[in-house]
Amino acid sequence: MSYKDRITANPKVMLGKPVIKGTRITVELILRKIAGGYSSDEIIEMYPHITKEDIMACASYAVSVMESEDTLQSA
Repeated sequence: MSYKDRITANPKVMLGKPVIKGTRITVELILRKIAGGYSSDEIIEMYPHITKEDIMACASYAVSVMESEDTLQSA
């Protein structure tokens, strides 16, 4: 599965931030929930109109963005 099947960005929706298609739920929000320790099941309870595949697409999108980032330099 490609994240491109489930993640989209439109300047008219959430200021152009990437969102799960058909929603106003941003990739950033889902990643914050994951970082906060919430499980996929708990996230789906909060947002029942998304799926585990949507959550995985958010993670896949984040990996794709990170692959194109410069690495941190140690101080």
